[in-house]
Amino acid sequence: MKQRTLAALDIGTKSIKLAVAKIEEDGVLEILGVIEEPSFGVRKSVVVRPEEAAKRIASLVRKAEQVTSAHVEEVVVSLGGSRLFAVSSHGLVAVSRADGNISKEDVDRVLQAAQTFSLSQNQEILEAYPTQYVVDGEEGIREPIGMRAVRLETDVIAVCLFSPDLKNLTDAVLEADLEISGVVASPLAASQVMLSPEEKEMGVASVELGAGTTSLAVFEEGDLKHIAILPVGAENITHDIAIGLRIEHELAERIKTEFGTCLGAKGKRVEKIDLPNGETFTFSPKFVNHIIEERVKEILQLLNKELKKLDKQGQLPGGVVLCGGGAKLPKIAEFAKKELKLPVRIGIARGIVTQKEDPALLAVLGLLVGSVQDEGTGSTAKKPSRTAGFFKKLLKSFIP
Repeated sequence: MKQRTLAALDIGTKSIKLAVAKIEEDGVLEILGVIEEPSFGVRKSVVVRPEEAAKRIASLVRKAEQVTSAHVEEVVVSLGGSRLFAVSSHGLVAVSRADGNISKEDVDRVLQAAQTFSLSQNQEILEAYPTQYVVDGEEGIREPIGMRAVRLETDVIAVCLFSPDLKNLTDAVLEADLEISGVVASPLAASQVMLSPEEKEMGVASVELGAGTTSLAVFEEGDLKHIAILPVGAENITHDIAIGLRIEHELAERIKTEFGTCLGAKGKRVEKIDLPNGETFTFSPKFVNHIIEERVKEILQLLNKELKKLDKQGQLPGGVVLCGGGAKLPKIAEFAKKELKLPVRIGIARGIVTQKEDPALLAVLGLLVGSVQDEGTGSTAKKPSRTAGFFKKLLKSFIP
């Protein structure tokens, strides 16, 4: 394997992150740098003004190339927003070969059959993930190729999207003079780097607390079982503090970052913070943290509702793994453990070496790791139903 460069783009509500890495000849992934800039033209993790987002992406690329001395021309990119959703579906086909041996073509056909279901206008399937194959009624098959059968079935989780969201995203990236090697649903990005195979096997939830949204991905028996994106995030906490203290948003963010915690304030009854104009603002940490607790509790209750749909409320042995900027709130893991009644930990990057451990960077690092895993796996059950080449053709078709 020749040494080559990979790049990943994570577009969030508050910031856009570009990570650049190289794959050594021995297959080792080395992170060369992660560049971050405030988002522009993005709302609730969805690109709403592609031309403005494109300028920010192009600026990131220039900075990344200066920092890493690598040329960036292709990226794998995350797609977020509360209009992402998952649909469970079933497909069935007759095995085509005369000798009854299941071929790759049969697997492709049954996966396609599972994706033949009705969606509303302006909706489409981003990716379909098989959870099992059924061979002549025998369930729980992971790799059916080579088995003898008359009938092949599959169950899939289809991740679906709002087509204009994809178009805006691709317009922004392509306008920044980049090609797209793949698109990954944002709830799945961080899970590719912070969850172990053992956790995915026993049952685990990946939760990204972003600025504008909170995303959930649930895995069990090694497979994706559910995704959801909630239209609330850490930025809502800042808004609540700004309203509660009757202050500007920037000051509220500073107070949240410097003094906020999820399990009550101890010590001083009041805190003082110096303002740029020379004045001093006085506030109650207890009041601020009450606001934080109430908003975080609301987010966790919404997550619990999603787990209840799967009968997994309090029933995930692998617990919950948190990431995103909101995961940096002090004591949030302890608070979430109490509310969700599950083991909870803050995610860390597995299998790669990074300059700093930051839960806000796990999504963009996960995009890189996922790209490498997709190239290296030969598993039909784990391989996405759409290839990078298909995406390139699809995305270029958006350009007038």
